Amino acid sequence: MRWRVLLALTVAPLLAVSACSSGTTDADDRPLVATTVSPLTSLASTIGGERVRVEGIVPEGTNSHTFEPEPRAAELLSDADLVLVNGLKLEDPTMALAEANMSPQARLVELGTTVLPESDYIFDFSFPEEEGKPNPHLWTDPTYAVAYAALIRDELTALDPEGADYYAANYDAFAAQAQELSDAIRVDQATVPDGQLKLITYHDAYAYFARTFGWEVVGAIQPQDFAEPTPAEVASLIDQIRAEGVPTIFGSEVFPSTVLEEIGREAGVRYEDSLRDDDLPGAPGDPEHSWLGLMRLNFSTMIRGLGGDPATLDALDITPRTPDTAVYPQ
Repeated sequence: MRWRVLLALTVAPLLAVSACSSGTTDADDRPLVATTVSPLTSLASTIGGERVRVEGIVPEGTNSHTFEPEPRAAELLSDADLVLVNGLKLEDPTMALAEANMSPQARLVELGTTVLPESDYIFDFSFPEEEGKPNPHLWTDPTYAVAYAALIRDELTALDPEGADYYAANYDAFAAQAQELSDAIRVDQATVPDGQLKLITYHDAYAYFARTFGWEVVGAIQPQDFAEPTPAEVASLIDQIRAEGVPTIFGSEVFPSTVLEEIGREAGVRYEDSLRDDDLPGAPGDPEHSWLGLMRLNFSTMIRGLGGDPATLDALDITPRTPDTAVYPQ
């Protein structure tokens, strides 16, 4: 039996380093869409384009599992016509704040909870079934990102029926680019040596992607308060890495882990610390500062780290085909 370790520690939630402000004016009467994590903000802006105002709540580089919105986020939520959250128990404090402050006419939509049948929930060591919280990271699987985009299209159309054709066109353009991404992943993952499509990560954010694309998530370590695992746990994971023969273990640039670095050194494998779960690369306005840019970066990094050649991904055109007008809190 493969051993997977998660250090699930209950600590006081991290405070946001900053929060959004609505930044709107009375003259701008476009629908206001509030979102949570930056991949959702990017998707909403991609579909909504210039017909809507999209503003994020969760600052980039923040642990979305422990994020507590600042009270001033209530102003944005009270003004919003549509609130888009991932759901699947990812943003419970933000949802509570939204439900307490939203206009009666506004809608709150849990994208992941809506598109993922309960029969398809993935529970694992990071998200054990007894705690009732399935793995919520659907957006790292392009097929679910397209499902999110379709739901956003439908919600925006209900909110702004005159923009139906516009939202449909933006969705079609995004779905085509997401399919190009999926095709590139499948081409490039075929260059990974046989039996090496295995992930050991700091944060278990790729369970649905792995199921769709035929990868195996071997293990994940997630110390939520940055405490060290016990020597026995470290030794067990090192043994597993050696037994699996994985060439690289993947950390997160958001959560540097001296533990994974030490494990990699002891196991004699490379430690790659540049994966991003929901922190978009580049700066707002850059082509790579998007869901597409985030996914291309992550999957190129994974395939390269596992001994493959991500040439198709690296050559992929990720230039947005709609303007990104979202406000991303920093």
